[in-house]
Amino acid sequence: MLYDHLVVRYGELSLKGKNRRHFESQLFVTVKRKLRQYDKLKMAKLFDRIVVELNGEPHEPVVKALQDIFGIHSISLALRAENELAEIQKAALLALKEAMVQKGTFKVTGKRSLKSFPVNSMQLNREVGGYLLEHTDGLTVDVHHPDVNVKVEVKDTGTYISCQTYEGAGGLPIGVGGKAMLMLSGGIDSPVAGYLTMKRGVRIEGVHFHSPPFTSERAKQKVVDLTQELTRYSGGKIKLHIVPFTTIQQTIKDKIPASYSMTIMRRVMLRITEKLAESNHAMAIANGENLGQVASQTMHSMYAINEVTNMPILRPVITMDKQEIMNISHKIGTYDISIRPYEDCCTIFLPSAPKTKPKRDKAIWFEKNIENLEELIEEAVRNVETIILEEGKTTENTFEDLF
Repeated sequence: MLYDHLVVRYGELSLKGKNRRHFESQLFVTVKRKLRQYDKLKMAKLFDRIVVELNGEPHEPVVKALQDIFGIHSISLALRAENELAEIQKAALLALKEAMVQKGTFKVTGKRSLKSFPVNSMQLNREVGGYLLEHTDGLTVDVHHPDVNVKVEVKDTGTYISCQTYEGAGGLPIGVGGKAMLMLSGGIDSPVAGYLTMKRGVRIEGVHFHSPPFTSERAKQKVVDLTQELTRYSGGKIKLHIVPFTTIQQTIKDKIPASYSMTIMRRVMLRITEKLAESNHAMAIANGENLGQVASQTMHSMYAINEVTNMPILRPVITMDKQEIMNISHKIGTYDISIRPYEDCCTIFLPSAPKTKPKRDKAIWFEKNIENLEELIEEAVRNVETIILEEGKTTENTFEDLF
């Protein structure tokens, strides 16, 4: 294989001023953890790049793993040369011939971060571009829309020449944005909300409400599998808290008018999630609410439900249409799990005509029908089952670890 290195470029990190070093260090830790199974690799953190020396490892799985890491803008296959112009020109010719499968156009994009290198960036473009034209047939230069962009980056550790670049996940490195509790129902939207929340550097812990025997063990397993899939983007592990919700849900069904049962249920879920957030040092709640999709997600419903918490609620998919959410779901690998046909607690006891414009004062009034609501909430929190899902393990491994 011609290429012996990968050049990993950062995303928004260059805009972070004094926090930049912390963000870069956090990203480097995540990259090392993600690639730890490839023991031949050597990694170095430069000022504005991470350079990975392949040492004979095939690049395809390494690139694929890097594409799951937030904070990375792009990954390029690269050939390293010594910081000598003649060596750079020869390496650029090899890289260009590898990239060109037929005659076409190219340009050279030189960047010199090593200021002691005697050739500046503009001169580098001319010197390398001229050499390539002289030693090839039928190729021409197009600086606006080239078939191949020959990137030449001169650094103190060597010069890296690349012609092939892969898109990264973008966003911010996981862990730089605090922690949020993700309300995970098992549908299509909430895993996507979890992915997008992590994309802004936020760690997540999942919260799932389980109502046996009305919801099955398969429904619970579905949420475990979704969480396992999200660990690919988490930087290592995700905790999943499974809340026993049967008693509360039956009480709501018995004591609350059907039209307000969904509103009250969502208010109770928020209260429980807030308590779990406080005990697990999270500063926000994230969910997959999408404006106008179902009765609990109208503006009126959100106004009536949101009242029970002062904690910030992150709603990353709030303005997306369903197809946009499904597209992301396919991309991140959660769609096929989400469409498994098992009911979750949000779909059982569903009234035929839930209020789409509930009133806050009425919700408060109806809640008084449940005299021991606080006790029920405390009992549910006390009996939460917590599972830790780890990247690279199957969910079968996870359950075996519990015994």
